[in-house]
Amino acid sequence: AKTLQQVRTAVEIVEKTVADNKTILFVGTKKQAKGVVREMAEHCGEFYVCERWLGGMLTNLPTIRNSVKKLERIEKRIAAGGDGFTKKELVLLTKLQTKLDKNLSGVRAMRKPPGLVIVVDPSKEHIAVAEANKLGIPVMGLVDTNCDPDPMDHVIACNDDALKSIKLILQTLVEAAIEKKNEIRVASGKSSDTEAGEESGSKKPVTVTAKAAPSAKATEKSSTTATGE
Repeated sequence: AKTLQQVRTAVEIVEKTVADNKTILFVGTKKQAKGVVREMAEHCGEFYVCERWLGGMLTNLPTIRNSVKKLERIEKRIAAGGDGFTKKELVLLTKLQTKLDKNLSGVRAMRKPPGLVIVVDPSKEHIAVAEANKLGIPVMGLVDTNCDPDPMDHVIACNDDALKSIKLILQTLVEAAIEKKNEIRVASGKSSDTEAGEESGSKKPVTVTAKAAPSAKATEKSSTTATGE
């Protein structure tokens, strides 16, 4: 099936990105996708945006880094007990912390543009796609039949409104990333997961024992069902 071949090609792209010591940014803010996007990105120690795409997240990264520093300063003040602040000021600070953390939690450690952007429903995340295109960052999109594939470097045809379909494809890509990271860790003689995570530029250490990736047969079956092929 066409979708199965697209997934196989996508796995190769993910593996090459990891092998080149580049990071991956997962983007999916729609209701059906946000939970699984965060889960999958955290599982492989990569970056994600699952709440709201802030304009300039890629094209104006220094501004985003300033927002992250602002969040860190607020967290330190709150952790210190809010000394020097009134109760009202502390409540406002806490609300600002919550808002910033919600939007920035998945990219807090992203200090340079990623090597690959994986997008669920590119038509909804068109600003993220446009920013990646502007910077020449490869874009991989999980697309439905109503989506324009032109802005994407690689597409995977699926029902991007179906949670099961989204999760199966993302899990396949994530397990490929984890396996490649572990392969690199073993080859380089690293003794800990943390070192492997740091070397790859990921924001979190990667677990050595990954959950078994869905079989090609399972991927083909689900993808075929999702696309109606």
